[in-house]
Amino acid sequence: MRLFDFNRAPNPRRARMFIAEKGISIEKVTVDLYAMEQLRPEFLAVNPAGTVPVLETDEGVYLTETVAIASYLESLHPEPPLMGTTGIDKAQVLMWNNIVEQQGMAAIAEVLRNWSPGFANRAFPGTVDYAQMPELIERGRQRMTQFFDLIENRLKDRRFLAADSYTLADISLLAITEFASWVRVNPLRGRPALAAWHEAASARPSAQA
Repeated sequence: MRLFDFNRAPNPRRARMFIAEKGISIEKVTVDLYAMEQLRPEFLAVNPAGTVPVLETDEGVYLTETVAIASYLESLHPEPPLMGTTGIDKAQVLMWNNIVEQQGMAAIAEVLRNWSPGFANRAFPGTVDYAQMPELIERGRQRMTQFFDLIENRLKDRRFLAADSYTLADISLLAITEFASWVRVNPLRGRPALAAWHEAASARPSAQA
């Protein structure tokens, strides 16, 4: 297997942390997003959407979404379980992971891609150029506040986001919480439950992946 990766981006980091938690070794192929290598024909042959991460399986199948990659690796390496064990736990992991992606990551990306000069005409990932819309920056910041307040409330009496053990949902939350620094936001400030959770999660060896 091979993982098409870029070290700084949050989505590939989620895949790497999942792999590290599983204790498995997978060859990594760097796709330099700064050099726009994701839009070169040789990579678009791997993933026409022009995004990372991508897992190339031993059968030559390309899996292009982090949740799909995690689900596949979980099926091959069920221990330790990172996507839940009971039906309820599995549903909660997917639910909270989706909340992190659709509410947290989307809000941060809305700010970053409409604010940073590095994303001029790149308001969305992929092969199509989209102009920035600066008027969306404030909306994105409001959505970030709403998201992290939701997470703070969820973590007030819990060690983990979705289940009774560390899961994909926690991995995603760690990546997104630190991704917020890209738009000069510290979501830990004024959120003690999130800060305590973050201290424990970032102390795990996989957080360095």
